[in-house]
Amino acid sequence: MREFSEQELVRREKLEKIRDLGIDPFGHKYPVTDYSLDIKNKYKDYSHEELENANVEVSVAGRIMFIRKMGKASFFSLKDKLGNIQVYISINDVGEDVYSLFKTADIGDIVGVKGHLMLTGTGEITVKCLEYTHLVKALRPLPEKYHGLSDVEERFRRRYVDLIMNDEARKVAFARPKIIRSIQHYLDSLGYVEVETPILGTILGGAAAKPFVTHHNAQNIDMYLRIATELNLKRLLVGGMDAVYEIGRIFRNEGMDKKHNPEFTTIELYKAYSDLEGMMDITEGIVSTCAMELNGTYEVDFLGHHISLAPGFRRVHMVDLIKEKTGIDFFQVTSLEEAKKLAEEHGVEIENHFQFGHIVNAFFEKFVEDTIIEPTFVFGHPIEISPLAKKDPKDPRFTQRFELFIIGSEYANAFTELNDPIDQYERFEAQLKERELGNEEANDMDIDFVEALEYGMPPAGGMGMGIDRLVMLLTGSETIREVILFPTMKPLKEYSSAKKVKEIKVENLNSSNVEIEPLFLDYIDFDTFSKADYRAVKIVDCEAVEKSEKLLKFILNDGTSRPRTILSGIHEYYEPEELIGKTAIAIVNLPTKKMMGINSEGMLISAVHSENGREGLHLLIVDDSIPAGAKLY
Repeated sequence: MREFSEQELVRREKLEKIRDLGIDPFGHKYPVTDYSLDIKNKYKDYSHEELENANVEVSVAGRIMFIRKMGKASFFSLKDKLGNIQVYISINDVGEDVYSLFKTADIGDIVGVKGHLMLTGTGEITVKCLEYTHLVKALRPLPEKYHGLSDVEERFRRRYVDLIMNDEARKVAFARPKIIRSIQHYLDSLGYVEVETPILGTILGGAAAKPFVTHHNAQNIDMYLRIATELNLKRLLVGGMDAVYEIGRIFRNEGMDKKHNPEFTTIELYKAYSDLEGMMDITEGIVSTCAMELNGTYEVDFLGHHISLAPGFRRVHMVDLIKEKTGIDFFQVTSLEEAKKLAEEHGVEIENHFQFGHIVNAFFEKFVEDTIIEPTFVFGHPIEISPLAKKDPKDPRFTQRFELFIIGSEYANAFTELNDPIDQYERFEAQLKERELGNEEANDMDIDFVEALEYGMPPAGGMGMGIDRLVMLLTGSETIREVILFPTMKPLKEYSSAKKVKEIKVENLNSSNVEIEPLFLDYIDFDTFSKADYRAVKIVDCEAVEKSEKLLKFILNDGTSRPRTILSGIHEYYEPEELIGKTAIAIVNLPTKKMMGINSEGMLISAVHSENGREGLHLLIVDDSIPAGAKLY
């Protein structure tokens, strides 16, 4: 049974009083003809006399955000979709019964007001209320004193309250559809046609990513939620639709961090008889047009950088950028062995399935990617990481592909599209071999797509762009969850009604299957042990490290005034969001170690064992009552 606070009980009593007056406490249709911001913009230059003589009648509705009661007259602030406007209400204007009804109002209630505009003594445009209509009784109080929700997780979980209290969140919510409309209008003006393609499919393709899997009951088959829209859009080029685009949801069953959400929005577009240069031009046009139409300027301040999104983005080959940073010219590297040697010499990690192109890309990610600030088209990606792009005729180890980077992040990915069905079939086969070598994100063989190409697809350019990241850039939002109205969140256990696909029986650990590392036989003296500084640390933030399947990046409070960053390879065992707010144990006086370009300042302590040949790991989590910085003895 639900329990209510004292405030909530008082509001429920008021609700019954409103009912007793014959008024529906949850309201009916109301004729809204005016909005706060429009009123202020239109009449901001009127003097007191001019506004009074104009006798402007308005009808507004919204949520009460502030009340100042003064006996027989009161002021309150009304918030509508565009902002706030002050209302003056007096018993002399609305009568005793209506004023008594108003006196039952609480902050958060929704009301309608009809009246005339006036200026107060302080020069504030105000609605003088002549008709007051109760619309909705709010049964829960809003967060106090306009502070909104201070808990970040709670903000995203209760986005509706965040939008009420946080003007910046509301601004972003309205900006996002404006950006999408800007893209649509820009492409429509160039003759593109917006289309819709299926979300469910039986083939995994169009990108390198782990999918969500669901089951189609009627056909009794497992299906994927799409990880890209690419292949179906290119099928439309085969069918004669020369210029198409789709803005749609994509689903990737991967980690969550400041830049990634499992469910996100992209635009993909394809243009027959175009190429990589054409895609650079249209991508540049989309970004610059959206910036100007949303903000009225090409200038953007984001993540501590001031940049320009004016047309004229830099265009440079990946190999040339690597040479700028390292002095290595991969155009002159002719063998896999030579590439592996260079990787070893420069501390670049390589995996079992890595070929020449994978190593080139690893160099780019380690030495170049984070250093790109101004909008830059990086082109010439290796063929091994570009299974759907056309080969570069000058050097077939590379492709006619680009990525747009801004402030160290990728914003768009484009190709001169591969339309050779024989080459495409061979690349699908190469992807299958990569999967056998351990690349879980390699594509499936899509024989239907190969057969579509055999009918003939025109030479074409194609581009994909993340809408969420573009919105982040243009609104100054530092996390993807700020620009998605309802980001993916772990459900609260007490309210979760999601049905489990299958019950998981948790069994006691069978110690007969467990192996632990033997105890050390060598002793150390107490002085040596005492030099290791073990501290309790509060996990302030945690996110997956981009381009790494194992590493999590922790921002820790170690009891000092400076946040501590530690990287730990435990992503296989934990998702970042489940660790935020926990108290862990760390060694804080180890030498700083650089991993994936990030300085790691210590080590978090975990307990490890082996069970049936598989490593088990538990991060050492301690009681939250232990203060940050408490030393272990």
